[in-house]
Amino acid sequence: MTDFPDKHDPWWRGAAIYQVYPRSFLDSNGDGIGDLRGIRARLDYIRELGVDGIWISPFFRSPQDDFGYDVADHLDVDPIFGSLDDFDRLLSAAHGLGLKIVIDQVYSHTSDRHAWFEESRSGTDNDKADWYVWADAKADGSPPNNWLSVFGGPAWSWDARRRQYYLHNYLPSQPDLNLHNPAVQDALLDVARFWLDRGVDGMRLDAINYGMHDEQLRDNPPAAAMGERPARPWLMQDKRYNTNHAGMPAFLERLRKLTNEYGDILTVAEVGGADATAVMREYVRGNERLSTAYSFDFLNERAVTPETVKRPLSDWPNTADDGWPSWAFSNHDAPRVVSRWNAGDDPAQCARLLAMLLVALRGNIFIYQGEELGLPQADVPFEALQDPEAIAHWPHSLGRDGARTPMPWCRGRVNAGFSDGTPWLPVDASHLPLAVDVQEPDPDSTLNLFRRLLALRKSSSALRTGDLEFLAAPENVLAFVRTAANDKVLCVFNLGSSDVAWSPDRTDSAAVLAHTAVNGPGARWSLPPRSGYIAAL
Repeated sequence: MTDFPDKHDPWWRGAAIYQVYPRSFLDSNGDGIGDLRGIRARLDYIRELGVDGIWISPFFRSPQDDFGYDVADHLDVDPIFGSLDDFDRLLSAAHGLGLKIVIDQVYSHTSDRHAWFEESRSGTDNDKADWYVWADAKADGSPPNNWLSVFGGPAWSWDARRRQYYLHNYLPSQPDLNLHNPAVQDALLDVARFWLDRGVDGMRLDAINYGMHDEQLRDNPPAAAMGERPARPWLMQDKRYNTNHAGMPAFLERLRKLTNEYGDILTVAEVGGADATAVMREYVRGNERLSTAYSFDFLNERAVTPETVKRPLSDWPNTADDGWPSWAFSNHDAPRVVSRWNAGDDPAQCARLLAMLLVALRGNIFIYQGEELGLPQADVPFEALQDPEAIAHWPHSLGRDGARTPMPWCRGRVNAGFSDGTPWLPVDASHLPLAVDVQEPDPDSTLNLFRRLLALRKSSSALRTGDLEFLAAPENVLAFVRTAANDKVLCVFNLGSSDVAWSPDRTDSAAVLAHTAVNGPGARWSLPPRSGYIAAL
């Protein structure tokens, strides 16, 4: 094993980053909503997990129509989360523990209560009249084109004051910014500088491929290979003209030039859609654009197989010019991975296998709060739902609330130790046996396995930044070797539901570094269902 990080690599290359959804992490004041002081109170827990940094989902001033992704003031903290002073104290405390802080930045849209939009909608002759995407109605009064909102219905809403339609790819209360306008770009770069000056170490750019639109407002064509008719009309379109505009990389280059003034700042592109891989690689190409791209490949998969792992990883070759990927199995927008990929097996065994697989991937890895506990998707009854997407598509969608329920800290305390008040979402009873205080004293718990695996990744240059080579393996077995200089690591996973007796050639003397449910070592390893190991070669 070799020490890491290499002196030539930025801190974020190969990093493990813990995503905190602040509403649901820890409530410090009893109002039922998590906050910045709650995060600061649990920094030791995050440090002991062994991650390099924390990504904090939006905490900016917002009416919370989309729970913070509708920003009303980019330069202030929403009172439900605390204050700028609370953020500064959190940042200082995290840095004192050696943890980096990455924040969300929403540059594709704002809240309709943002001062920019309030001025823009007031007329066609003000300074911000062209800061958002406005268009006249068709002759029959209908919207200017057929673009659809992610959350349902047209992506256009009529504004009686301007007597025009405005674009919103998400909720009507989330009007899209016009990043074709240099003044808008300048304002967003000023926002970035504000937080960089405070000392943040990185930024995740939410829905950044929605940041520019086709100025001709051409209709989107139907999706080419839709298969079964989806529940959401939005999925029936090829988002050709309201996403992935060719002008976006030039703005990203402006942003990278700014962040370079502050050292090794992590910039992460969130990109979804059918052409996501090509767009992500364009956004991170060379050294003038973003650091990395956040892939939806695993978040969108309903099952895990060797092919569903090989395909996205193969899209990011081991060459310097192809950029650096980031991976997540769970986040605040996707059903928790244990529920998606368990396939009827033991959930705890599935969680441990997936922890090992995630840690072995080439790229940065993001761990969503509670993933280290093996939490399944929570069951939130309709009357308790908060998410507008979940409400609109109930019961045909798992929605997002089931992945956003409060973190279970203490099994025996009210609301599992999350809050002394009524939580904004209920605590799922199935999470109580998986609470932190239950798992911490158990050396075989998912939590403690995660800690050992992250320590292993940090100590191995092969796992952190090494190349990846897939090996031929039996059906349902995924095997690859990670290599960096003199450090070589073998990773083998049985993703199927049957025992497999197999090991790669010339690996009899491999030294096991970590394993889950594997019988061995020996001349041939026995791999029970949902098992795996990592070994030094």
